Amino acid sequence: MNAPLTSPPFARRDMLRGSCAGFGYLALQGLLGLESAKAAVVDPLAPKQPHFPARAKRVIFLLMKGGPSQVDTFDPKPMLERDHGKPPPFALPRVKFAETGNLLKSPWKFRQYGQSGLPVSDLFPHVAKHVDDLCVIRSMHGTNPAHGGALLKLHTGSDTFVRPSLGSWISYGLGTENSDLPSFITICPTLAHGGVNNWGSAFLPAHCQGTPLGNASVSAEQAVVRHIRNTSLTPELQRAQLDLVSQMNHSHLEMAGANAALEARINSFELAYRMQSTLPDLQDISGETEATRKMYGLDDPVTANFGRQCLMARRFAERGVRFVQVTHSDSFVQWDQHGDLLKGHTKNAAEVDKPIAGLLADLKSRGLLDDTLVVWGGEFGRTPVAQGTDGRDHNPHGFTMWLAGGGCKPGTAYGATDDYGYYAAVDKVHIHDLHATILHMLGLNHEKLTYRYAGRDFRLTDVAGEVVKGVLA
Repeated sequence: MNAPLTSPPFARRDMLRGSCAGFGYLALQGLLGLESAKAAVVDPLAPKQPHFPARAKRVIFLLMKGGPSQVDTFDPKPMLERDHGKPPPFALPRVKFAETGNLLKSPWKFRQYGQSGLPVSDLFPHVAKHVDDLCVIRSMHGTNPAHGGALLKLHTGSDTFVRPSLGSWISYGLGTENSDLPSFITICPTLAHGGVNNWGSAFLPAHCQGTPLGNASVSAEQAVVRHIRNTSLTPELQRAQLDLVSQMNHSHLEMAGANAALEARINSFELAYRMQSTLPDLQDISGETEATRKMYGLDDPVTANFGRQCLMARRFAERGVRFVQVTHSDSFVQWDQHGDLLKGHTKNAAEVDKPIAGLLADLKSRGLLDDTLVVWGGEFGRTPVAQGTDGRDHNPHGFTMWLAGGGCKPGTAYGATDDYGYYAAVDKVHIHDLHATILHMLGLNHEKLTYRYAGRDFRLTDVAGEVVKGVLA
């Protein structure tokens, strides 16, 4: 039959439906059956069962951007103090970020705290009171001496390719506990040194990527999700608009078959609509007690900004967000003291010490620390040798991170650097090992949490990584 020239062209499925009494379309429906079943999944971020019983349900990552010095915070070195000013009695790495000189002792004293007797420097007097809840990993090491590569390695497991971030993998593996909120939120993230790739989902589904609240150039008080308010339409009109768009999209899906991208878009519209009422209320801290505000340091301009971020992290974790990142950063790369170490680290520690202690105390008092894993650290550490006269250079070869809660072994120090704190020496923990361990504590097998892309199965730890059993309770 000759169709008029003005008739719209037939789609292939229309042709198959109408030809040969519809037998072609019947075969096509059989081929598409599996895809249609997959498309029936309504919420891609619905809670998922872990591979095995989990120690933790969620993660709060406290990122000290720039690289805090391990030998000035949680890894005391008596021999460094003894040999201050002398040439280093060990070989330096062949590849260095910058030229360095003689050994430089810490300007801060270390003291033992708690029943565990773990030493903490005078930089962190408030965190030190919670040392019996900490598992201090002193033998971290990475592969990249530059901020950009090291931050990407810490966040994604790769410093050479665009890969999904840790929070995205956790979102993909576990979904969210609260359908009205994203599963992954990053508060005041830095836009430098990897930028959005540090919280991106890369080839994982788009709903796994982090939702940023502001950025490092915005105060925590002003940090919000972009376009969280619709100033043009009332909630009722938005609901009607979304219902119409959803109806049209689902009609298209019924005709065209499964389409993962379109399904994700439909779900993103719905989540964005729900977030308009949920997120502003969650960010409103007016209901917090005066004692809670003081505990986080909101009454002090030095600690107020980071304190608000930490308080928001507790509120998000309490409401079921799987992964919350809090970033301590500014235009000076914060912990990056190539010079004037005493002034820089003193300022930085003063801004975060009380808020972090407040977060740990608050989580513990609410019973949240048992199943919330808190991770603290930077992209690398600093050298025990001087850069210039009073600074320290980047050091990815040996540095410190600590864990708290979530089933880690409290009041312990794991691993060690050498006598001067330059190289990880005992029970070395690579970034891949840290990632494998974090996933393990969430009930995820890092070798089984994979995603097929470009013809191969990818995972966060690539082809490496071992669970560090010595940090597990």
